[in-house]
Amino acid sequence: MELDHDSIVGFAKSWGLFYLLALAVAVLIYTFWPSNKKRFDRAKKSILDKDDRPGD
Repeated sequence: MELDHDSIVGFAKSWGLFYLLALAVAVLIYTFWPSNKKRFDRAKKSILDKDDRPGD
């Protein structure tokens, strides 16, 4: 099978949506996985460190 532009476009149109949906589901599973809660809470609080106040 020769890979020309039309076959690549056809593949992208038919399977690209499923690929992006699977990627979005994987990201959501990673985000809401219970063992990642501490990591995300630490990242949320690290933005508001004591050293980052204006005027210091």
